[in-house]
Amino acid sequence: MTIFVDMDEVIADTYGAHLELYNMEFNAQLKPEDCQGKGVRQCVPEQHRPLVKEYTSRNGFFRNLKVFPDSQEVLRELCKDHEVYIASAAMEYPNSLRDKSDWLDEHFPFIPWQKRILCGDKFILKGDLLIDDHYRNLKPFEGRKIMFTSPHNIDVTEFERVDNWREIADKLL
Repeated sequence: MTIFVDMDEVIADTYGAHLELYNMEFNAQLKPEDCQGKGVRQCVPEQHRPLVKEYTSRNGFFRNLKVFPDSQEVLRELCKDHEVYIASAAMEYPNSLRDKSDWLDEHFPFIPWQKRILCGDKFILKGDLLIDDHYRNLKPFEGRKIMFTSPHNIDVTEFERVDNWREIADKLL
């Protein structure tokens, strides 16, 4: 089976990083439960939105993200029997390419560079399974689609859904 796995909000906690930066920079107390069904930018005052949007353009933003619990162990096991690729729409944030590559080297060294797709639109992916947090990536995919839960997608009901990597293990291992 050929499996594509998104990075941001699937194995790397970008949402949490946005909240952490926002709370630190604005002395706020914004929590994921405050943002259900929305991106972080939609949850902050209008005058702060340009600054929050800028976070992903900062050097090092993607390099310092936290790893989602159990993702390393489950992906290591999946790699034993399947072709596993990391597929990230990194071209949206050109500064992220080096950060994402270095982050993967550190946290997922068992997935070699040859199985890392840092791309633009994901509609080009052809395989058996895509695990992603965004509707726009899952909708055109022709194989099995699993939506990884994130505060921004909590209201989307169209796809098979998982809340964590233990649930992925239960479905795929």
